[in-house]
Amino acid sequence: MSKGKMILIVDDEAYMRRLIEQTLEDLEDLGVELITADNGERAIELAQEESPQLIFLDVMIPRLNGFEVCRKIKQELKMGETTIAMLTAKGQEYDLMEAKAAGADLYITKPFDPDELYALAKRVLKVD
Repeated sequence: MSKGKMILIVDDEAYMRRLIEQTLEDLEDLGVELITADNGERAIELAQEESPQLIFLDVMIPRLNGFEVCRKIKQELKMGETTIAMLTAKGQEYDLMEAKAAGADLYITKPFDPDELYALAKRVLKVD
């Protein structure tokens, strides 16, 4: 278990993981560690091992989808203090309801504004 502040980025598309990492890389200067996963099973393993404070979680990922991952982390692993921001290209009401039902704290539609993502991460992690 790590003691520092950590963000887990979960997306099956490498360029999207890189984009989010680049968006948030200035946080590393503030002591925040960025880790990534490219599928649902790995996301759950990392969440258990590392206890990130914030997870950016894509909905459409292999093995387990984002909703299933969110549900497992929040309900089975009892990680209610972890903020989960669902990232999706789908802005439909159904997906929003599904995300809320799974326990997601935030719902961000792609394409997202990098500045907003950065500001959100700073706010959740309480870093300046």
